[in-house]
Amino acid sequence: MKKKKTATYIGKAVLWLAILAVAFAFFFNGLGNVTEEVSEQGRTKLEDAVRRAAVACYAAEGAYPPDVEYMVEHYGLTVDESRYIVHYEIFAENLMPDITVLDNVQ
Repeated sequence: MKKKKTATYIGKAVLWLAILAVAFAFFFNGLGNVTEEVSEQGRTKLEDAVRRAAVACYAAEGAYPPDVEYMVEHYGLTVDESRYIVHYEIFAENLMPDITVLDNVQ
């Protein structure tokens, strides 16, 4: 009789551990998705800020800025270089530059 009770307790413990493991798996998967969404929003916001600073420069000076550092110095743009890489390619002073923001994977 005692063996049957012990087996029942062990079976219940294994079942609860399996349920707990599945719950943790779902939690960490959801946490990863949230982190990815926050990173995507940060990239989008930074790209919009770079674009606005470039347009403000064009409106004030009649030409798009030569590089990102110019916008940081003169237009208050801030870039967290430990998190993002800003690809800023200018074709001509009067054409909108190509702006892409990427995650800085180290």
